Amino acid sequence: MTLPAQRHGTDPGRELAEPGFWQQPPAHRLAAFARLRAADGPVHVPEGSGPGHWALVRHAQVQEASRLPKVFASAPGVTTPEPARWVRALFGDSMVNLDGPDHAQLRKIVQRAFTPRLLAAAEADIHAVAARIVDDVLAEEPDEFVSAVASRLPLEVICNMMGIPEHYRAEIADRVNHASENIGVERGLASRLRMPGRGLRALARMQRMVAGIGRERRKNPTDDLISALVCANVDGQALGARQLGAFFSLLMVAGVETTRNAITHGLTLLTDHPDQRDLLLSDFEAYADGAVDEMIRHSTPIIQFRRTVAAEHTMGGHVFRPGDKVVLYYASANRDEAVFPEPDDFVITRSPNPHLGFGGGGPHFCLGAHLARVEMKALFRELLTRPVGLRAVGLPDLAGSNFDNRVRSLKFAFERP
Repeated sequence: MTLPAQRHGTDPGRELAEPGFWQQPPAHRLAAFARLRAADGPVHVPEGSGPGHWALVRHAQVQEASRLPKVFASAPGVTTPEPARWVRALFGDSMVNLDGPDHAQLRKIVQRAFTPRLLAAAEADIHAVAARIVDDVLAEEPDEFVSAVASRLPLEVICNMMGIPEHYRAEIADRVNHASENIGVERGLASRLRMPGRGLRALARMQRMVAGIGRERRKNPTDDLISALVCANVDGQALGARQLGAFFSLLMVAGVETTRNAITHGLTLLTDHPDQRDLLLSDFEAYADGAVDEMIRHSTPIIQFRRTVAAEHTMGGHVFRPGDKVVLYYASANRDEAVFPEPDDFVITRSPNPHLGFGGGGPHFCLGAHLARVEMKALFRELLTRPVGLRAVGLPDLAGSNFDNRVRSLKFAFERP
């Protein structure tokens, strides 16, 4: 049965529902999650006049829910709020919002398109793009890291891999920013009324653009990911125009945003922990993989995903019933003291490091996990091993989103001998 203390009297989850909670300093939010992890079971979080959701804040809870997709369903949507039906009808369902055979078939088409040849070319391109970005930084000496470095790498890599013509890329970067800038951010009424239209228009234009490229690739395929997706033959199926648009939007908004935020938080962490930076530099190849995973664990680019209960299930003394809403708080699970000793410390030699930065396992584990790791490792190799090093200056300007650990900007400077 539901634990009464979690729904009545002092509601330990109420703080997460407060509009200003996500604008608080990270330490404040992490302390709140630590208190929730100490509760006996899943914690209820109110949501306006609705039934609210149950917060899964422990590592084991998030893993259990992630690996039971028939119980904890991604449909009708993993974001808060869930996408409206008309939005899903207009833009199509993203892979992250699908379950069962629909999700499996779409994922199979995408996985088959990532051939060994395409992945090898992408990895070679990542190293070339990382080197070119750092060359530009050293030549131009900008002082804002997100736009000059962190955003450029994943955007250029994905556009190169997809086969997006050069003349479209500046517009795509602008559309990505408009589509994602207010996801999970508390806004005033006027902004709430204005911004969804702006974000959806950006999404629509981006999807029309890639649909047009897809039509051209069907007629004249080339050696890129769009060609592989639209010309695939997996059980007689390839991606249609709406599916291609939805997948491209997922790559752009999820793949670009998450990697750029992990990179930006990574520079801040290495600046704030010079001992760990020195250790990494003492043998970059030996420590880089561990450093990248610890950056992802510590920053947790995606804070939470939503699930809808599809079948009765008991967890931690609580009975979930069909229709209940559940939120998987990866940001809390990645600081679970039961799994990560001294979880607030940044330790690049942490082992084991079973972080949930790419999801808790199961069918929705991040398709781009390998490429994201390669991108981060390649960029930090270039950033840290050149004669002129870089360091963050001041604190990152966080968006205050309840969805992702987004950084709007970060000042940086050169470390001159």
